[in-house]
Amino acid sequence: MPHVVLLGDSIFDNQSYVEPGEPDVIRQLRARLPTDWEATLLAVDGSVTNDIRFQLAHLPTDATHLVVSVGGNDALGQLDVLTSRASSVAEALARLAAIQDQFELTYRRMLDTVLARRLPTAVCTIYNGNFPDTAYQRIATFGVTSWDDTILRCAIERGLPVIELRLICTDAADYANPIEPSARGGDKIAATIAALVTTHNFAQGRTAIYRQPADGA
Repeated sequence: MPHVVLLGDSIFDNQSYVEPGEPDVIRQLRARLPTDWEATLLAVDGSVTNDIRFQLAHLPTDATHLVVSVGGNDALGQLDVLTSRASSVAEALARLAAIQDQFELTYRRMLDTVLARRLPTAVCTIYNGNFPDTAYQRIATFGVTSWDDTILRCAIERGLPVIELRLICTDAADYANPIEPSARGGDKIAATIAALVTTHNFAQGRTAIYRQPADGA
């Protein structure tokens, strides 16, 4: 029986943020997968990239597919660099480059640890969020591109499929708050995961970008 395991942060572990009675991502994924598939949530709200190794310690022995969504909390912890004073654009970019270099090192190590399990694996980019302040939203959107560039390059180097969350959670209604997916956003994410794991040819080792299926199914 195919068994999908979700690793990462509150992009997947969003039960605390959806409205009472509404389903979270893992419930939505189980509903969208074929009846002979299983799905397990190991992602933990608040996790950063270095925490994935602890989640892998609980990996079910019958897992067949891994989907990783992490990095958003790493980015949030560094966004203040985009609002801090700098004497020049060059200085500001140098600060951002140093942060990106550290994230890339951490993300590569994490991905190597995940891939050591030798299971079909997909990764997610970081979405732009839904911040109420327009100016801050622009800054956050710009800042996230550096982290997403790292994720995309690492995925392409390893031939991994990518769930492009920036093209999935595009409306305010997709967010329960500035940084967490609502039930609607979660359903879009679940639909994309289900489409990827049931159709992607992992044996080819080729990167493909996945967004929400056109019909939303």
